[in-house]
Amino acid sequence: MLMLLCLLIGVSAGPRAVTAPAAVSWAASLGYLDLSGTWLAFLGYRFTSWIFSAIAIAELISDQLSGTPSRKVPVQFATRIVMGALSGAALGVSGGMLLTGAVLGAAGAVIGW
Repeated sequence: MLMLLCLLIGVSAGPRAVTAPAAVSWAASLGYLDLSGTWLAFLGYRFTSWIFSAIAIAELISDQLSGTPSRKVPVQFATRIVMGALSGAALGVSGGMLLTGAVLGAAGAVIGW
């Protein structure tokens, strides 16, 4: 089940890069996801979820503008893969599967692209 969640959080990073880390950050800051003692603990800090949410809203708005480049350009595609991997790793670390979660999150971002 955890592996499926890691893949699905990556899928949500495909269309919108910051949505997945915002969701993971909210889960960590509300206590649903324990990231304490890991290098991903910053996702559970009090203001991290608010910052990621503000960036996600800005991304949603800017994606609607005509001057926004395609999400298929290499930089944006790579960003979506990295954010999917970060979010998948955060979910995976709770079950002791950091690397597996990161790989599944990155794969999910490619699938959701």
